[in-house]
Amino acid sequence: MKKVLYITILACSTLWVSCTEKNKQSVRTDSFIEKNVAFARAQIGNEIRIIEKSEKFTNPVTLKTDSTIYYCDYADWRSGFFPGSVWYLYELSGDTTLLSLADKYTSAIEEAKKLTWHHDVGFMINCSFGNGWRTTKVPRYKEVMIEAARSLATRFREKPGIIQSWDVTRGWQSERGWECPVIIDNMMNLELLFEATKLSGDSTFYHIAVNHADRTLKEHFRTNGSCYHVIDYSLADGMVRHRQTAQGYADESTWSRGQAWAIYGYTVCYRETHDKKYLNQALKTFQFMKTHPRLPKDLIPYWDMDAPNIPNEPRDASSASCIASALYEISTMDVPDANSYKIYADSIMASLASPNYLASLGKNGNFLLMHSVGSIPHGTEIDVPLNYADYYFLEALKRKRDIEEGTR
Repeated sequence: MKKVLYITILACSTLWVSCTEKNKQSVRTDSFIEKNVAFARAQIGNEIRIIEKSEKFTNPVTLKTDSTIYYCDYADWRSGFFPGSVWYLYELSGDTTLLSLADKYTSAIEEAKKLTWHHDVGFMINCSFGNGWRTTKVPRYKEVMIEAARSLATRFREKPGIIQSWDVTRGWQSERGWECPVIIDNMMNLELLFEATKLSGDSTFYHIAVNHADRTLKEHFRTNGSCYHVIDYSLADGMVRHRQTAQGYADESTWSRGQAWAIYGYTVCYRETHDKKYLNQALKTFQFMKTHPRLPKDLIPYWDMDAPNIPNEPRDASSASCIASALYEISTMDVPDANSYKIYADSIMASLASPNYLASLGKNGNFLLMHSVGSIPHGTEIDVPLNYADYYFLEALKRKRDIEEGTR
């Protein structure tokens, strides 16, 4: 009976969303959006055919040094981005054949909801199940999100008032001498907690998110608006032990994706709390990046704005796509000259959609964007495609379309 009910709900959702998308398509006039949606549907469609032919779900993340695709399992922090991209592609294209695939790829990582050793459950579940819930309202998605939020909440540490990132007994983190490391990336996982409170009525999740955002606001940022990557806290008294980096060039340098996480994360915090201090921080960090003397003219940052060999340093398209998506949301908020943020985001998107960054059809491992960086200090994923760069590019494309059609 439950299976029949689920299929019925899904079918109804398919019909409703399909009709909605068709109505949107009938008034669409922006060739930039149409062109990029068509390309994404074809390029990701190539990857979908590879996955379906394999007869098992595999999650494409990046290209390895031998030019083969690296696929991850559900426990990888990036496991939710490809399912999320399929959800966005479904909404953007109105192609109903993508709905069952989005559900299939999302359901394949459901076990992530139980992970308690992972600080990135928010990335994994909100980008996949969160988009599924937003799009279809299938009840199962909601329950997965609430359970995942419970798992994430187990990592909250009372004394410092934050969500601990890495376990210091695992892998390379054990060699750094940290006690309770927190990375700026964690700001991206708070959205799951905010959503869980709305879905469950349990305000515990909300309060954990706000506590984490407040302590991060106090400790992670420099006076110029830029942020550190890692803050190490004492579990005994909650004091800061170290301010360092793991993926940036140096402890005091500006790791670009960290700035993107901060801009996006505090934009979400403002949306969910209406506390202006969060929006002010998002804007301050953005202004720091926007006015940085080393920012390239095409607005795609170097992987670290203090890297020693600029301009001969790799760019990071993933930072740019994340910032663009955040700016589209900011442009809908009560800020002075709100449209200027959309204009800036449009400029970023124009660069990303140019041949300098957008792949050719069938190339680039069937990823959309070229030229992203995972971690240069670890010697991994340097100047390659990354699935989260594609995810935020599609999210930004959808936000741009919704703003221009007046539905956001």
